[in-house]
Amino acid sequence: MNNLILQLLIIFTYDLNLSTMIKLQVIGNLGKDCIVNTVNGKNVINFTVAHTEKYRDSQGNNQEKTTWVDCAYWTDRTAISPYLTKGKQVFVEGTPEVRSFTRNDGTAGASLSLRVREVQLLGGRGESAGSPAGATVESYSQSKTPIPNAADISEPIDDLPF
Repeated sequence: MNNLILQLLIIFTYDLNLSTMIKLQVIGNLGKDCIVNTVNGKNVINFTVAHTEKYRDSQGNNQEKTTWVDCAYWTDRTAISPYLTKGKQVFVEGTPEVRSFTRNDGTAGASLSLRVREVQLLGGRGESAGSPAGATVESYSQSKTPIPNAADISEPIDDLPF
């Protein structure tokens, strides 16, 4: 399935502490290779994710609309950056921000940016035939709990519950 998917999930929650949350989840393809920068001693990986929606208008004509999301992933774990290349399909999740600006011709414009908390490589152009489409290659998150490697697990294999 070559169809680009954008899944916008904006969740507002309200609890007794009167706090709110807004979250954006995006599945799409990278528009260009990522760029790793250092700002005030902290690493940030910048990349763009594209979603193209294909639909038929009221006259039955095929139409396309592309939405671009500018992503900033503030992390010390930059090992994923060599894999964030043009055309790769990714899942990103984080806090969205809409920025308004004035174009050179004087018209108003807006851009959608995302402060990324998690990024997963899903696949994309240039994948080998042995990789199933949609398989998760890597997942990076800002969570405090590290995921153990298989070599770090000390349980014997024959004690598995299945």
